[in-house]
Amino acid sequence: MIKKIVFGGGCFWCTEAVFAMLKGVKNTIPGYAGGNKPNPSYEEVCNDDTGHAEVLMIEYEEESISLNILLEVFFEMHDPTSLNKQGADTGTQYRSAIFYSDELQEKEIREFVEEKQNKFDKKIVTEIKKLGEFYPAEEYHRKYYVKNKEQPYCDYVITPKVEKIKKDFKKFTK
Repeated sequence: MIKKIVFGGGCFWCTEAVFAMLKGVKNTIPGYAGGNKPNPSYEEVCNDDTGHAEVLMIEYEEESISLNILLEVFFEMHDPTSLNKQGADTGTQYRSAIFYSDELQEKEIREFVEEKQNKFDKKIVTEIKKLGEFYPAEEYHRKYYVKNKEQPYCDYVITPKVEKIKKDFKKFTK
């Protein structure tokens, strides 16, 4: 059965690069969620005018990869204790967020975060809420890392994240 989950872990280019390489992930769609303006543009979101976060919708086959593993990867690939900031990217659009699809996901997510809090010195600030509207990002954002690996941002920011997840979650990567 194909399920969906939406993660906001900073720049959606980073998030997509990490999750697209996992076995059982069938599709990834960068976009915007959690805001108050219909059909926001990248520029509007970057200007922090809409309340949206840069997010990644992940369609996954739950028989092949569990929500728990996706959550483990999510908490490994970004800092869930950093409020509205990931690395040099700052603003509410880069907040840590999980947008769930149903009550079963919500329960599993909240239990996971509660258990994970014990492993962090600082408070986890990840926003957890039901997914409202999801707006796909502009086409040029899709598979950005695959198409632009030579760009400095990709080389210095995304590649280390990808390599870390490949190492730490080897049996789950393609």
